[in-house]
Amino acid sequence: MGNLSRKQVLALLGGALTSLAFAGLSGCSGGEPGVAENSDTEAGTPSGGFPYTVDTPIDNVRSDATFGSWGRLLFPVDKGFMSGNTLGALNLTWYSCIDPNKTVEICNYLHDQAASGAQVLYDIYSDDEKAANSDKGDTGLFFFQGEKDAPFAIWSAGGGFAYVAAMHDSFPHALELSKRGYNASAVVYRPGAQTACEDLSRAISFVFDHAEELGVSIDGYLLGGGSAGARMSAWVGGYGTAAFGEPGHPQPIAVVTQYTGLSEWQESDPATFANVGTSDPIANWRVMQERTDEMSSAGIPTEFHVYQGLRHGFGLGTGTEAEGWINQAVAFWEAQR
Repeated sequence: MGNLSRKQVLALLGGALTSLAFAGLSGCSGGEPGVAENSDTEAGTPSGGFPYTVDTPIDNVRSDATFGSWGRLLFPVDKGFMSGNTLGALNLTWYSCIDPNKTVEICNYLHDQAASGAQVLYDIYSDDEKAANSDKGDTGLFFFQGEKDAPFAIWSAGGGFAYVAAMHDSFPHALELSKRGYNASAVVYRPGAQTACEDLSRAISFVFDHAEELGVSIDGYLLGGGSAGARMSAWVGGYGTAAFGEPGHPQPIAVVTQYTGLSEWQESDPATFANVGTSDPIANWRVMQERTDEMSSAGIPTEFHVYQGLRHGFGLGTGTEAEGWINQAVAFWEAQR
């Protein structure tokens, strides 16, 4: 990168991702766009009084009074990056393998939590900060509670630094981690490489400052993300929160990076787990493998997985060769603790 500053590097890389906005990527290994192969949408019909099914209009979820004013943050604030009118038909720009059953599960889980009085969304900025910068009003930390005093993880969705694809690229990961007992959060951030890293850093500060209230352990935490969210996690994990305007908190013990073409690294980077598909036109698997190989040679613990035929943005990889990778990532995290 020559003599470019870190801020210039982030801006250039963020712009490169955003320029891909018209690629219109969709589909899962050539399958139907926005629907995981072999998925059974009827299985998404909830039982036990849950309100949402695959046929529920997305706008009904957004406006559900149970969520109050934050229901709008469940899906991209900029609707230009999504299509489909119902939960089962949701499609997101650049993403594949969107599992409609998981979308329904997440919406019902969050509805159940909110209806029971649990706090689901935490503001990471004060009212004064949001009044001074209205863009900060579209941020927050969605909390998926695990066991008391268990370690915490923060997941960042991708979206080319143009939007936040949380419903597919961070909510599912956070929910699955919480099922395993971990306290997991998904950050909704401001688009833009610099602002995204600032918001992730603020989210980390929030958790450290409110660890007792949240019931989490701050020791050996994890950062993870896909695409742009992976870059955020790698940058904040490596450079540290102080580089983005926050107090200097300890680094994460590990970082998970999904499908990002990031090639830069430094010897102070945390242990890194990475995965990607061979048919990803945005994140070249060879670039990712070369990065992890170089890090490993420098003594940084790494683990790399590549999946034949998968395209960009496969998330949890439901119904694909990648399904279950989250268990490998958790094992890698625990091995560093």
